[in-house]
Amino acid sequence: MLAQWRSTLFVRDAGLTARGWLLAVMTAVEQVVALGGRPEFTLDDVYAHEARLAALYPGNHNVRPKIRQQLQVLRDRGWLAFGDRRGTYRRT
Repeated sequence: MLAQWRSTLFVRDAGLTARGWLLAVMTAVEQVVALGGRPEFTLDDVYAHEARLAALYPGNHNVRPKIRQQLQVLRDRGWLAFGDRRGTYRRT
């Protein structure tokens, strides 16, 4: 449990808007992983949450690029990793 908490400490260093997007995408990933029952998922799985994310940020008209950007940040921070196939990720 402590390791899970430590793996998210980088979020506190993000600015307010960036933190909101990070947390929203992290929530979407957690929902996808919980629903699928496995740590691996596709970009399309996260895109399925596009409408909810667009509703959270109505001023953003580039939701899919923002999702990809946040997944890259989460990957760079070690919260995610690329999966074995193109377009797949794995929750670490």
